[in-house]
Amino acid sequence: MEKINLIFTASKKPCEIFVGVDLLTFLANDLKERSLGNHLGIITDTMVERILGNRLQRHLIDADLKTDMVAIRPGEGFKRWETVESIFKWMADLGFDRKSALLSLGGGVVGDLTGFAASLYMRSIPYAQIPTTLLAQVDSSLGGKTAIDLGEKKNLLGTFHQPERVYMDLSLLSTLPQSEIQNGLAEAIKSAIIRDRLFFEFLEDHYNTVLSREHRVLEKLVSCCCRIKSAVVMEDEKERGLRQILNFGHTVGHAIESYTDYSVPHGRAVSMGISVETTLSTRMKVLPAKEKERILQLLDKVGLPTRIPNYYDRKKLVGLMHSDKKAEEGMIAMVLPVAIGTVSVRRGIPPSLIESVLEEVME
Repeated sequence: MEKINLIFTASKKPCEIFVGVDLLTFLANDLKERSLGNHLGIITDTMVERILGNRLQRHLIDADLKTDMVAIRPGEGFKRWETVESIFKWMADLGFDRKSALLSLGGGVVGDLTGFAASLYMRSIPYAQIPTTLLAQVDSSLGGKTAIDLGEKKNLLGTFHQPERVYMDLSLLSTLPQSEIQNGLAEAIKSAIIRDRLFFEFLEDHYNTVLSREHRVLEKLVSCCCRIKSAVVMEDEKERGLRQILNFGHTVGHAIESYTDYSVPHGRAVSMGISVETTLSTRMKVLPAKEKERILQLLDKVGLPTRIPNYYDRKKLVGLMHSDKKAEEGMIAMVLPVAIGTVSVRRGIPPSLIESVLEEVME
């Protein structure tokens, strides 16, 4: 098992990340020995509850930890205020107080909701993340961003609230369909492109063993992603500058998610976004064509989309990019690769140019 210790500069809040296999017994003992709270509330969804929820709760109760669990309906469509309000009512009815803590058991939606609820309940209580998808392990469980959606506007309401611990149990990935591993790989590839060329080369050489879920390779992949994101977040916790590079592929990706009412999974939407933003970078003569081809080839090799359906309305997609929370004064912000391992943030890109590139990558 690998342990990564982090201290975030703005909040001075320490976070410990554990990456390994079969961590449920370890995490129960860890939570017992170094108390996170005197009353633990597991937030999960109904799908994860059936597979893992009862097993986790038994481990915690066996460690003499007072534990309750609530399961929400799965899916991005339930990442909204009404769900958070129902969690608050559940907590209040069970007597959760300022010495209590929450545990997120699930993917990115559950993680966002749990962190958001923890940041607001009684002016904030501690929480820990137990991400159950590769996507959550390599990205959303890290960095302390919490959020809910407001209508079609993704993540418009949110806070910065760092988890105190994150338990990356690679054995939990065994129950996932292959499409979920591919979803996670989209964020892993993004991380490599923005910050670590050697990691990108590792993914080029080992994508088959990642897809076959070899624990040794998964541990390296998850650990690399943790270190990349954590290094960025420790330098810019509140997204004043550098942290914006983590949005590579997301300006277009979030627009696609909103346009399709979240029927396109996040990783696939980000992959399309990477394709568009990489192609735009080459069109603007920022990124060499050979680098673009390597990026698109890797996405294709792992089974991720590099083309956008031709029935998508280009003008509407660009309009959604304008309303994205990352836009400033009506200007679309995009992260463009300069080379594999280096990116820059560009603003004021003409909408007509974005529409032209969207048309280029449509099929």
